[in-house]
Amino acid sequence: MDSLLAQLRYRVGALIRRPRIDLPLTGALLLLAVVGLVTQYSASDLDRDQAIAQGIRLLLGGVLMTLISRVPPTSLRNWTPWFFTASVGLLVLVALLGEGRGAHRWLDLRVIRFQPSELLKLTMPMMVAWYLNQRPLPPSWSTLGVVSVLIAIPAALIAKQPDLGTALLIVASGLFAVFLSGLAWWRIGVIIGSAAAAAPVAWHFLHEYQRNRVRMLLDPEADPLGLGWHIIQSKIAVGSGGLWGKGWHNGTQSRLEFLPEHTTDFIFSVFAEEWGLIGVSLLLLLYVFIIGRSLWIAANARDTYSRLLAGSISMAFFVYVVVNGGMITGILPVVGVPLPLISYGGTSAVSLLAGFGVLMSIHAQRRRVAA
Repeated sequence: MDSLLAQLRYRVGALIRRPRIDLPLTGALLLLAVVGLVTQYSASDLDRDQAIAQGIRLLLGGVLMTLISRVPPTSLRNWTPWFFTASVGLLVLVALLGEGRGAHRWLDLRVIRFQPSELLKLTMPMMVAWYLNQRPLPPSWSTLGVVSVLIAIPAALIAKQPDLGTALLIVASGLFAVFLSGLAWWRIGVIIGSAAAAAPVAWHFLHEYQRNRVRMLLDPEADPLGLGWHIIQSKIAVGSGGLWGKGWHNGTQSRLEFLPEHTTDFIFSVFAEEWGLIGVSLLLLLYVFIIGRSLWIAANARDTYSRLLAGSISMAFFVYVVVNGGMITGILPVVGVPLPLISYGGTSAVSLLAGFGVLMSIHAQRRRVAA
């Protein structure tokens, strides 16, 4: 009994002395979460309950990130097929039992209500990295064919909800792993060319509201009080912030209810109006640091699975920021992509932080090998 207690004390002491979280990345994520809560509190017109609810979700995500950081990448690799199968199974349940406002995207399990499609932002790159890890690289056409099926099945289920924006992000997260596997540039060109050629065909499969979003991107003033309202009001909010902004909780677009979805998809517009160009630049620098640190972890990973997975998570996070920023400035269509760790939403925040837990697990493995 004494030996067991001594061994337990040794293990606990080792965990305290050698934390496996990456301190620079953790500090940046903590700062980003604080910025998100402050912005959320303002955007919700000082709704304390909403800010507390988001804080609890971020705390849950932080705990999950810490726990995942302690799981060896080899264990994550072995569990990957099960994680992927479970997440796709949840998408099937959403198709049968899902709920939402005009779209079936949520599962209500009484105890918890969440959006299963967000889980694929992590399990998709895990699955593609797992599959490519077991095959010669760069991948052959037959390997790419199997990967295409792995990506297409969950993407089709998500697009059917309908949630085209998330479906495209899921596709991108899987393709990043393929790109990082050493795929020849001529093959990348063939894939891009095929996608471009298929775009006119895909247009006919879009819902009418999705086509309207593309049309409004080109000319939002064609329907300023209807379909173009989101983009126009968002651009007004961003522009009215000026250099220094109007100050915290002094933005008019959200407080006067001109800006729709101001706590979720368009919270970046609220931030830009309140803090101006200087605040937006500092926030983007924080995102750049997080992405750069994540890519550094990926570049120094010790095995193919870890390198592909870490790189995919890093690039996917970059795309989330770019798509939301492009959406609120009228550069990209409105596709309902939240600003990472700033927008209101529990499933998104928890899944993102879980992904950073995977990155820290990969970094911890590198440090153990180096030691």
